[in-house]
Amino acid sequence: MGQEITSSNFTEADIAEFQRRLIVETRLLESWFKEGVFDSHGDLGGLELEACILNQAGEPAPLNQQLLAGLDDQFVVPELATFNVEINTTPRRLQADALDRMFEELQGIWRECNGQAETLSARMGMVGILPSLRQADLSLENMSPLNRYRALNDQVFKLRRGQPVELHIDGRETLDLCHDDVMLESAATSFQIHLQVAANQAAKLYNLSKIVSAPMVALSANSPYLFGRSLWDETRIPLFEQSIAVGASDLTKRVSFGIRYLYQSMMENFSANLQRYPVLLPRLMDEPVERLAHLRLHNGTIWRWNRPLIGFNEQQQPHLRIEHRVVPAGPTLPDMIANAAFYFGLVTGLAEQYPQPERDMGFIRARSNFYQAARFGLQ
Repeated sequence: MGQEITSSNFTEADIAEFQRRLIVETRLLESWFKEGVFDSHGDLGGLELEACILNQAGEPAPLNQQLLAGLDDQFVVPELATFNVEINTTPRRLQADALDRMFEELQGIWRECNGQAETLSARMGMVGILPSLRQADLSLENMSPLNRYRALNDQVFKLRRGQPVELHIDGRETLDLCHDDVMLESAATSFQIHLQVAANQAAKLYNLSKIVSAPMVALSANSPYLFGRSLWDETRIPLFEQSIAVGASDLTKRVSFGIRYLYQSMMENFSANLQRYPVLLPRLMDEPVERLAHLRLHNGTIWRWNRPLIGFNEQQQPHLRIEHRVVPAGPTLPDMIANAAFYFGLVTGLAEQYPQPERDMGFIRARSNFYQAARFGLQ
């Protein structure tokens, strides 16, 4: 779930102080990796589904505030656009009937959402990009009324020096357009798969998550259309990468496949966060340094297709997770659970079979496979 902030207005002093705290927290995290303080349990899984609210004509309905008020469910939260919500599930140990229980929980929440939507003369939908979406729907008037979204828009365009986002997608057809805010991002909805990993296996499983991104996106692709154009099999990939473009190179892109595999640990990701990415949301928080509040907020503004995450268990011991973000929402609940099962099984099985998977597939090949699979699917 995204972190809300108290204000969307920041000063240069805020940015400088945030950067100072980010440095302190990054150094602390580095010491944790050296000392081995992380939860040693792996094989926990969790799911996030970004969904659409539709009117009776199948068009986006900007009703998430009304729907959320009626639901009053901590597992259903707003997304960037008022016609989207995010559904979260309980993390579970990946054993026995875990996938059945994930399905039952997701199905139960989905039914509640649909029931509440019906009271608003609406219904829920799940697809990577809504085919009925128009560019006019992606306006600031349809931005959810949260400070973090206003601040994100302001800070992105500050870094862009006010220049509009230029979207160019060359596929079966070609789409070229300009957009004056970050709302293009809300056209893309995902099914995000979380895997908690033991620190001594984290780098291998993270690299494997990159390697399997190609088959994962090829199998799950369901987003061929954007604004009436037939583009990539999974158009969500180039759309999302370009919708928050504030870096001119692979080193600074906020949404990317990355530039290499990990060599030793996930600490390499967080060092890169500090060294390569300007602060977007410099919210200053009064939390103990051990909560890594600023580090985690900063990490949340870098949308790697496989994102490393730091969390805490009930005993407040830190743990490591991989957020696999390449899979689109939909088309059905069974499809998404099957995609999650495939991911969990594929990365853990390959980890057992290949001691050093990076030697069997170089990074450049893995990255090329990913974009080819997003463009052409299973062809």
